[in-house]
Amino acid sequence: MSTSSSPIKHVVIIVKENHGYDNYFGAFPGGDGVTMPDSPNPPPKDPDHRHAAWLTRDTTAPRVEFPAKDIPIYWDYAQKFALCDNYFTDVAGPSTPNHLMLIMADSALIDNPATNYRAKPGPPIYDQPSLPSQLDAAGLSWGNYGGYAFEFIKYTAGKKKKWQDFTADASAGRLPAVSWLYSDDALSEHPADTAAQRAAGAGDVSKGSQWTQSQVQAVVAAGLWPEVAIFVTWDDWGGWWDHVTPPEVEKWTDGTQFRYGGRVGCLVLSPYARPGYVSKAQHSHVSLIKFCETNFGLPSLNARTKASDGMEDCFDFAQKPLGPPQ
Repeated sequence: MSTSSSPIKHVVIIVKENHGYDNYFGAFPGGDGVTMPDSPNPPPKDPDHRHAAWLTRDTTAPRVEFPAKDIPIYWDYAQKFALCDNYFTDVAGPSTPNHLMLIMADSALIDNPATNYRAKPGPPIYDQPSLPSQLDAAGLSWGNYGGYAFEFIKYTAGKKKKWQDFTADASAGRLPAVSWLYSDDALSEHPADTAAQRAAGAGDVSKGSQWTQSQVQAVVAAGLWPEVAIFVTWDDWGGWWDHVTPPEVEKWTDGTQFRYGGRVGCLVLSPYARPGYVSKAQHSHVSLIKFCETNFGLPSLNARTKASDGMEDCFDFAQKPLGPPQ
């Protein structure tokens, strides 16, 4: 749909961390998942999720899941709106490359850069097109609420807001056309890397999902539900085993698989999301950029977005609009 006809005026991309599809939705009815033993919540350690670990995942990745009782909010969203069970990360590696894919449908990395990259991003710094630059060129607004990877991109560096500003902007009627929203470490669902993070409760998926719910409710409370599409996804596979082998469409420089990476969940919340729908169509992080391009009438960012789907099967713009999540 083009911007002139689409009822969607605001797209919110909520990016959580480090959990695969089977790890969260393996037992979800109607989904392509497998049931595995329950993981402690929070998990005792952060599984290795670098590219090398991805290549050995079938023999080295933990085969556990977080049951519905730990993440009832996500299961409730899936039951009432749309859940994708064939949605892949775009890089067979960890966070930074996939965060970049969610902003510019490209990454020159397959692993995270040097130590302290979150606190002090760059180099490298990329000077290339991104969805924010497309939006600006079209006279549309965008917001980075807590995303560190924007600092790796010359165009978007220095424009980071705190995640707490998201609620304030929504309440004040300043919600951008496209928002990328990230929590702080403790509520990101990323398993703890250090003893200090464990002591702070990092990795608790129940608390992380409650944070997500509070952001969704901020949109609803601001009266923006009738014109929003909210995507909730996870940046990378997190080192957890998933029974689906991702299709190989691009190789890395050493000949190993670059794209796609591990399968993760993606929830689609909107008055126009197909209710109780489990999408079997192939999607990826780039699909979210394509959705924005289509919805707002933007040109294709690159060959990846040109070839990508735009999440079309998850929506029915002719249906009676769904009420907001409770």
